[in-house]
Amino acid sequence: VGADASGGVLRDLLGASGVEASGLVEDGSRPTTVKRNLIGLAQQRHPQKMFRVDFESREEIDRTIEGALLERLDGLLGDADVVCLEDYGKGVCTGSLCAQVVARCRAAGVEVLVDPAQREDFGRYRGATAITPNRTEASRATGLAADDGACEEVGRRLLEGLELEAVVLTLDRSGALLLERGREAERIGTIAREVYDVTGAGDMMLAALAAARANGMGWRDATRFANAGAGLEVEVFGAEAIPLSRIHQHLLDLSVRERGKVRTREELAVEVEARRGRGQRIVFTNGCFDVLHAGHVRVIQEAARLGDFLIVAINDDASVRRLKGNGRPVHGQDERARVVASIEGVGAVTVFPEDTPIPLLELLRPDVLVKGGDYAPSEVVGADVVRGYGGRVALIPPVEGVSTTRTIERMRGGS
Repeated sequence: VGADASGGVLRDLLGASGVEASGLVEDGSRPTTVKRNLIGLAQQRHPQKMFRVDFESREEIDRTIEGALLERLDGLLGDADVVCLEDYGKGVCTGSLCAQVVARCRAAGVEVLVDPAQREDFGRYRGATAITPNRTEASRATGLAADDGACEEVGRRLLEGLELEAVVLTLDRSGALLLERGREAERIGTIAREVYDVTGAGDMMLAALAAARANGMGWRDATRFANAGAGLEVEVFGAEAIPLSRIHQHLLDLSVRERGKVRTREELAVEVEARRGRGQRIVFTNGCFDVLHAGHVRVIQEAARLGDFLIVAINDDASVRRLKGNGRPVHGQDERARVVASIEGVGAVTVFPEDTPIPLLELLRPDVLVKGGDYAPSEVVGADVVRGYGGRVALIPPVEGVSTTRTIERMRGGS
């Protein structure tokens, strides 16, 4: 940053976002880069970027500033899982600085991921762990056209020529192409999106890839994760931070289309965090739901009206036997889960092995716990847990004359 007001603004913004800013180096010979977008209203309805004015210097930093940056890197590298090298071509990422960053990261056993500037030679990034160029950047650096038919050759040339572990070649609407050393190339598809503003998409690709790698994902899953993050970025106006939980939620939403509403408790924890972060109200109900009847449907429908996202937790087969005795359940847990998931208003279904839902309630912390039947509030299992963190309990009156036990008795010829 420069020794100017914009540098101070940047420090303040980083601090307000919880980002440690002590690594910033101040250079009094240059201004802090400011990119000013001029916004108009498209047909008086929504904002649209018209053009951008940049206030900057593209002069290469001098050796003193380069040394200061490397000194800060050395001081922080011991606590780093991944280092990101984001080259905007503004003179900071000099050839010698990039080479030193890569060398020091390799010596420390820390991955270094590069989003390159548009250059004719990527040699300054040689030895990095991975690189994430777009089509245009890759074409310029290799001299090859990176169209759909030739992008694998472009990626291979970068992979081998720069001695990388992986190349993630971003392909706009076509997703990304992942090339790993010793593996077949793999196309990571994307979904059709309403592109609003591409600002920050490349930055998000690098940031999400780093987050994924730091959390132990392999290259394929990390690229899928990063591709989803970049896709969410282009749907918002301006550069906006996309929380990890929102990317998780997006990937879960995609998987729902393939396998329905059934979730593991780990998946639910991610989903609940993301939805709560968007201000949604989480509702929870549980039961055996063995032979579905009008009473069950009423509880589920009424529960769905009490919030934005309804979770229905179903006892697994073993716990139903412990609670209801031999001969139960009539239907297996997978079948029961599919039937409940088909009811309108159900957001997600999960199967739990415990005799009570208390472990799930402690994990998910729903805003509302719903129970159907003729219970007193003090008799609802888990009510004290929910009230303890500020949630509430709602009771749905039973449908007279309807119960699973009675239905089974009638089926068996009982009175």
